[in-house]
Amino acid sequence: MKFFDRFKSAKPDQKSPDQPFSTEENGQTPDVPIEQDTLISSAHFGSNTESVAAEIPADAVVVNEAEVGLDGELASSGVVTATDSIGTGDSKAGFFLRLKQGLKRTTDGFSSGMGTLFLGKKEIDEELLEELETQLLIADVGVEATRDIMETLAKQVSRRELADPQALYRGLQKELAELLEHSREPLQIDETKKPYVILVVGVNGVGKTTTIGKLGKRFQAEGKSVMLAAGDTFRAAAVEQLQVWGERNNVPVIAQHTGADSASVIFDAVQAAQARKVDVLIADTAGRLHNKDNLMEELKKVVRVMGKLDSTAPHEVMLVLDAGTGQNALSQAKAFQEVVGVTGITVTKLDGTAKGGIIFAISKQLQLPIRFIGVGEQIDDLRPFAADDFVAALFNSE
Repeated sequence: MKFFDRFKSAKPDQKSPDQPFSTEENGQTPDVPIEQDTLISSAHFGSNTESVAAEIPADAVVVNEAEVGLDGELASSGVVTATDSIGTGDSKAGFFLRLKQGLKRTTDGFSSGMGTLFLGKKEIDEELLEELETQLLIADVGVEATRDIMETLAKQVSRRELADPQALYRGLQKELAELLEHSREPLQIDETKKPYVILVVGVNGVGKTTTIGKLGKRFQAEGKSVMLAAGDTFRAAAVEQLQVWGERNNVPVIAQHTGADSASVIFDAVQAAQARKVDVLIADTAGRLHNKDNLMEELKKVVRVMGKLDSTAPHEVMLVLDAGTGQNALSQAKAFQEVVGVTGITVTKLDGTAKGGIIFAISKQLQLPIRFIGVGEQIDDLRPFAADDFVAALFNSE
């Protein structure tokens, strides 16, 4: 079929320009953790100061943060309080409706485009296949994934397994769902690991700190004890966001002053979490460009320092990707995978882009579990990824 011809000489996707980056690009710091000036909110520990003494470094500073006004990520989504409902027990229908609403910008383009494409068609011809290919590329499904889908569908058409446009439409949904096969692995907290350490990484501005707050609330709703490590020491707002979130939800936050060694903060946090037998420790890290070698090396250092306290940590390296960056998210993911061995992905800001098809490109090329997707600003809008529901929502069907 002629519609494949231009794929044969297709060039790799062009990377979009790198985003501004706030992390300092100075030299490396030594691996030895510096346990100085660690900030731990006193409100997090209540009145049981004796049990806390063993886990706070001798020279740590214990502070009681004021209600800080926020300009950053968590402020835009609303700081979550302990009384807010996470909605983990909502109905299947309610979840699906929220998912469709969150994916509205993608589905408006995708499902309407597909609907128009198939409307009134009585037979499958080359024009239909070419237009179908175009719709997939517009949705940012990616050249490689689109090629595989179209080749499979074309073979089925030639064997008359798909006899009419309606059968092709159903076949497309099936192929998209199968493309997500590698992503169907939800995050499972190993309760034998205390703490179960989640290291959150990604470039600047993808929503790491917001994601951490929402994850912490989700784990709390499941009855787990949670601690946060403010490892993004280069952006003052990131530390403040986690501290305020912790204050309002009675979650301990381990932090140091702006510009401190991130590995030192996370070392202190692992020590404190071990002493308190915390279920889940979520560690924030500074945003960094995936093509800056010295900054990526700092992540390796964080992992090495964790290993001095727990050889199995981190138990999850969660890469946060912004859906709006499109195909550039793939180059980011490959770079982080090489450096720290990503084990799961969270895709944020799906509600703010018409390029929700990037989910398929991620699954195809990276073959990593997609743990969560962000489809809105509310706490409930960070959802465990359900592949079949995602595909159904794209096609605006139940």
